[in-house]
Amino acid sequence: MSAAPPDNDVLWARGIVKSHHGTPALRGISIGVREGEVLAVTGPRGSGKSTLLGCLSALLPVDEGEVWFNSAPVHTLNRTGRERLRRDRFGFVGSEPHLVPELTARENVALPLLLSGAGHKAAYTAAAEWLERLDVADHAKRRPAELIQSQRQRIAVARALAPLPSVVFADDPTAPLHREAKDQVLRILASAARSHQLTLVLATHDPELVKYADRTVALLDGRLTGPVAPVPRGAAALTAGR
Repeated sequence: MSAAPPDNDVLWARGIVKSHHGTPALRGISIGVREGEVLAVTGPRGSGKSTLLGCLSALLPVDEGEVWFNSAPVHTLNRTGRERLRRDRFGFVGSEPHLVPELTARENVALPLLLSGAGHKAAYTAAAEWLERLDVADHAKRRPAELIQSQRQRIAVARALAPLPSVVFADDPTAPLHREAKDQVLRILASAARSHQLTLVLATHDPELVKYADRTVALLDGRLTGPVAPVPRGAAALTAGR
């Protein structure tokens, strides 16, 4: 029988193996993520970062091993159960915004709140607040085709944060942004995680961005190459604010 995951780990995985069309992507990964932690997963392109986030977030079923969320097994869920978990408890930001083209920026951000049952006023108020924090409030009534990619990406970040999910998965979220904007967006993601007790799992190959994390783990060829010791919360916040 499987051992129960630690009580303070919102995400916990043991021995997960995943292949894509016969090519190994993860080779027996075991990892825990504490509640409220900002965890950076680093490594070169093709090291398995996106696949690890996909397995932890229930986007991808594992071939072998276990994945737990809040002490409940994810690896035993069927497709419908995984979709419900992602909708209700997780937020996502990728390297591409993937906004709904027919909706305005404000409608895109409000959409996950409306789908979860929030009232119209509450959903649009939250959307406006997060668009303001991401410096794209002036574009609230514009559709994605009217915006440049960096603006669309900020809207995608606002959409992920607005429902205040338990965990936000950010897979190379600053790829379309220039350096100054990268720092601003990562600062907002990390600040939101800490102020609202969200857990943030960030995949990046940019060594400059790990300064916003409490802890960093490195992947190479689908294997962990050794975690870095946790950073005290105060130290991480101080470093990020420099």
